[in-house]
Formats: sequence, structure tokens, C-alpha cells
Amino acid sequence: MSSSSELDKRPAVDPHDEPSAEWGWHGTFPKGIKIAGWLSVLATFSLLIGNHHGRTEDIWVIAFGVGMALLLIWDQVRSRTSWRKR
Repeated sequence: MSSSSELDKRPAVDPHDEPSAEWGWHGTFPKGIKIAGWLSVLATFSLLIGNHHGRTEDIWVIAFGVGMALLLIWDQVRSRTSWRKR
């Protein structure tokens, strides 16, 4: 067994470039962002339930929800094919 650990093998990160490196984390949550996006779409469509007097409000809510869903789908397709373009 080697006496060095994986932590010793990692390159040093300048805290001025990445301030979160001081406390050991500087990543992202790609799955969490997508889940939050789809929950936002569901929450937007839940606004259709209620007492509306006109259909203009419904049209705006549907358009906004469909727009968010299309952006999430576009992001998913883009992330799947990004490795092919390199």
C-alpha cells in the first residue's frame, strides 16, 4: 500500500480562483438542477387550478410552462450530444 492518499495527489487550487476550495467543495448539482426545473414546470401548471375569470391568464401560464419544459428538453438533448461535437 502506498503511504500517499488521493488527497495528496490532487493539484492545488488557488482560493482566489475558486473561493469554495477552502472548505472542500466546488462542484455543481446537474441532476438537482434538472429535478428543480421539472418541479418548477409542475408548480407552474398547478397555477391553472383556481378561480380564473378569463382565459388570458391560462394562456400565459401554459406558454410559460411549455417554454420551461422545452428549455429543459433542449438542455437534456444538448448535454447528451455535446461529447460528439468535440
